[in-house]
Amino acid sequence: MDRISPDQRSFVMSTIRGANTKPEMVVRRCVHALGLRFRLHGAKLPGRPDIVFPRYKLVIFVHGCFWHQHSCPKGGVPKSNVAFWTKKLAENVKRDQQKRAALEALGWRVVEIWECQTHNVAELTSLLIPHFQTRANAR
Repeated sequence: MDRISPDQRSFVMSTIRGANTKPEMVVRRCVHALGLRFRLHGAKLPGRPDIVFPRYKLVIFVHGCFWHQHSCPKGGVPKSNVAFWTKKLAENVKRDQQKRAALEALGWRVVEIWECQTHNVAELTSLLIPHFQTRANAR
């Protein structure tokens, strides 16, 4: 049973963004500061990655810790409506795995950045730099 009314839940859910989220913007600013250029929301690629680097044949997904069930404290299941959330979040994780497999089958390298990793820009930068030190399948 949900702790808030259906109208309140509908409003809360409607405010959740799917693109241009704060964590995504942090990652975008970070890679831009590194002098890297990218494409957004690769519509022609499986799973519509958040950030695409065609030159490096690399994509980045910026995952919310809750929505994609990271192992950090934010990755748990809510206490209300547990059956719904357990199923919903498990489907998200399964879909993430399918997207990754489809991209890797096409020769793309996939990097997943978690929301909790975007709080410290210096650490985020250190995490990202190694992925760009060599070009895979350069043009």
